[in-house]
Amino acid sequence: MTPEELAAFEEDIASEYNAGRIKAPVHLESGNEDQLIEVFKSVGPNDWIACSWRSHLKALLRGVPPDVLKAEIMAGRSISICLPQYRVISSAMVGGILPIALGIAFAIKRAGSQERVHCWMGDMTSLTGIAQECMMYAAQWELPIRWLIEDNHKSVCTDTYAVWNISETPKLPNVTRYSYESKWPHAGAGKRIQF
Repeated sequence: MTPEELAAFEEDIASEYNAGRIKAPVHLESGNEDQLIEVFKSVGPNDWIACSWRSHLKALLRGVPPDVLKAEIMAGRSISICLPQYRVISSAMVGGILPIALGIAFAIKRAGSQERVHCWMGDMTSLTGIAQECMMYAAQWELPIRWLIEDNHKSVCTDTYAVWNISETPKLPNVTRYSYESKWPHAGAGKRIQF
């Protein structure tokens, strides 16, 4: 998919949400289309995609048909997309996807498979204890997992760097980090929606 196609999908979801046709939270993304397309160049056909609650574009790039993904979102599952038939899983809990991704990577290693796990998290999540422990465990056991940190310098509306009193985040093994600025708010699509 092209950056324009990805952006158009999110615009469509925003319109549906703002019209009150989605009766659950949505987390849209934008501004990272080029970075995601680049990341997916190294995702193998049998690799797993593990995401937080912001997963639409990753699912599309993984090969989930837009109509299948939109049906999941319209059914209220935007922030918990789990489509194992496409090897896409997510969790709406902060840090919740990390140990799940770690477990999949451990199972892959034990099976001797060539698959990998590509696991996304936000910059604030990357600084939590659960993230640090999962990343260290994966490094020590040489698990087939790549951690991807989407750094928009925010946790909801709070500046991540100010919270931790840092100017940059620690360098960690097997981690890809990219910065972006989304046009969408943390949740929703700009209008206050009452469910």
